Amino acid sequence: MAARASAGDAALRLEAEQWLQWDKNPKTSAIVKELLAEGNVGELHKYFGSRMEFGTAGLRAAMGAGISHMNDLTIIQTTQGFCRYLEKNFSDLKKRGVVIGFDARAHLSSGGSSKRFARLAANTFISQGVPVYLFSDITPTPFVVYWENGAQIISPHDKGISQAIEENKEPWPQAWDDKQIDSSLLLHDPYATINKEYFKDIQKQCFHRNINKETNLKFVHTSVHGVGHKFVQLAFKAFDLRPPFAVPEQKDPDPEFPTVKYPNPEEGKGVLTLSFALAEKDGAKIILANDPDADRLAVAEKQESGEWKVFSGNELGALLGWWIFTCWKNQNRDACAIKDVYMLSSTVSSKILRAIALKEGFHFEETLTGFKWMGNRAKQLMDQGKAVLFAFEEAIGYMCCPAVLDKDGVSAAVITAEMASFLATRNLSLSQQLKAVYDEYGFHITKASYFICHDPTVIKQLFDNLRNYDGKDTYPKSCGRFKVSGIRDLTTGYDSSQPDQKAILPTSKSSQMITFTFANGGVATMRTSGTEPKIKYYSELCAPPGNSDVEQLKKELDELVSALEKHFFQPEKNNLQRKTE
Repeated sequence: MAARASAGDAALRLEAEQWLQWDKNPKTSAIVKELLAEGNVGELHKYFGSRMEFGTAGLRAAMGAGISHMNDLTIIQTTQGFCRYLEKNFSDLKKRGVVIGFDARAHLSSGGSSKRFARLAANTFISQGVPVYLFSDITPTPFVVYWENGAQIISPHDKGISQAIEENKEPWPQAWDDKQIDSSLLLHDPYATINKEYFKDIQKQCFHRNINKETNLKFVHTSVHGVGHKFVQLAFKAFDLRPPFAVPEQKDPDPEFPTVKYPNPEEGKGVLTLSFALAEKDGAKIILANDPDADRLAVAEKQESGEWKVFSGNELGALLGWWIFTCWKNQNRDACAIKDVYMLSSTVSSKILRAIALKEGFHFEETLTGFKWMGNRAKQLMDQGKAVLFAFEEAIGYMCCPAVLDKDGVSAAVITAEMASFLATRNLSLSQQLKAVYDEYGFHITKASYFICHDPTVIKQLFDNLRNYDGKDTYPKSCGRFKVSGIRDLTTGYDSSQPDQKAILPTSKSSQMITFTFANGGVATMRTSGTEPKIKYYSELCAPPGNSDVEQLKKELDELVSALEKHFFQPEKNNLQRKTE
């Protein structure tokens, strides 16, 4: 065992020494030199244990030293691999070029920043004669498209790019000299053009300009120290809405995020403290909050009781789905047109769109988790002449405008504001309209959480136990008092509801994901996270229209979740750590 450990340690040292030969960033190389001098194997493992991998949304990692983090050298290596992969796939790459954008994030101790990474990436392409459209200023993620179809990359490209990165790790001769791009004729700035085109495109989703001009409704917007402020202000202007009040302490980009513990509006009320205070001061009823790169949106509304309600991603998905369909219906009087209309959501999101689709006659499809799947499926459908009106995921991501095949917090914010302004003319709040949606299409109550587990063996064992619950190759028939009526396992490709028992959605052996359907109308999915040491669960109870005993439904879902935790997760036995609120 000791011999094997020391062989592993030696490999780590070799990887770190190789790194130092290539890394010209004084801050990251100093970190690595110090670890090597101390012989700190534990920390070396943290930095060099494994290279960043493609997860649910591209390559993601914290900024820092080593191959496991985002830094100057990993950006150079990644871009070199990407460049070679593109050259292989597009014979006209030197005519087409690539687009590169950046946000405001930075990491002082490692000298990394989104802007610096963008320049190094641009330099890599330009050194190979590839034109680069590099935004001259911070932009929201939705402004920068991904693959040639405008959607995020999916397999096999992720594997092909990873392979190409491995083959191009040594920096090319001019890799570190990003100053040369400033005088290059291959460098272009798409900022003004894309800004103009984007706001022109989202105006196609503006249906009540007169109401927008007249509304007395006041909004507060926070960009949580990210890039969203300017773009949401411009979006409101494009819709003829009065600009929202901006939270002054949070409107300018700041990579330190000084006013919040986590700069993620998904975390709920904690991130919105300053927004609540400003709304109270200015008499605003609705808060719109973007995450730092402005591709997600959280919404809160002041209730008659004086309390603030923060809508879950599923609740806002229900409202936006209802609204966008209603607007479409008012524009399209041809009864036949509906057969070409689609909405999408990810498999762990609420099935409310399915319920609306069933009653209204349009198509609903679910995809795997992540907008890379929804964006690509939307593009396929649009290429077949279908209209994809809306797609969403419960992690507060919404695609409200088909010009962007990804989640977009800017268009979602202004469309939510128009919806709220319209409802106000009917004396309805967002919360009241949400209840009306559930009254009409059936209540959909959801509950999601996670357990933390740092041991991959325990995670694998937990899921293996579910696949061999009452003997080999048998899944659970019940969970406490709840009878299981269907099982879909997207790790193995099994689906009990299909005639051939094979899942329709793509499967992946590298991640764990099982969905249980229960006889009481409940659905629960357990899955591993692509980026964190978490086992997540998503549960939902769908009631048919007319069942309005919400408290009873909530109680039933709470009981189902408790049974799920007790029998399927077994937190004590597996030493799992609960999510801390």
